[in-house]
Amino acid sequence: MARQRDVDLVEVAAQASPPVARLMDFGRFKYEQSKKEREARKHQQNVQLREVRMKPKIDDHDIDFKTRTAAKLLKEGDKVKVTVMFRGREITHPQIGKALIDRVVKSLEHIATVEKEATLEGRHMTVILAPDKKKIAALAKAAAQQTAAAAKPDDEEEAAIAAAAAAAPVVSDDDHEIDDDDGEDADEE
Repeated sequence: MARQRDVDLVEVAAQASPPVARLMDFGRFKYEQSKKEREARKHQQNVQLREVRMKPKIDDHDIDFKTRTAAKLLKEGDKVKVTVMFRGREITHPQIGKALIDRVVKSLEHIATVEKEATLEGRHMTVILAPDKKKIAALAKAAAQQTAAAAKPDDEEEAAIAAAAAAAPVVSDDDHEIDDDDGEDADEE
């Protein structure tokens, strides 16, 4: 039958009893399958592991800056590895690094979840945070509602200004001519 129709005989399920075969153009089938795989890869989101590094003696402002950077990376959909690097004798006080990591995790808990708890590996203490899509979506929705609520009074205010402008008396340009030479009114000359 395959030779008569000028198509290929392809075994689909060899394990079935009896084995299942189809009559098809195998070249076209392989092409369409690769096309579907390429399309699926297009819609995949590549999640990268990004790193934010700190040292135990970091200042408050610098902690806030690094935390904002981590939040930006999480909102972009990447995982974030927060690392505290110990130098010299700082390694004798790992509780300082743990407190620093806990502070960062607490400030990012509204958009992230802890994927891997804080661990001390050599001279580096690390924690891995993953973006929580539900929390980020809820945060974006709340921001959109807040923006909409803030825009609504502006519309009412603009309407009130327009109404006041319509009710104001109209002054013609003829009443106040200005002489270009010295900037005084022409009526006074």
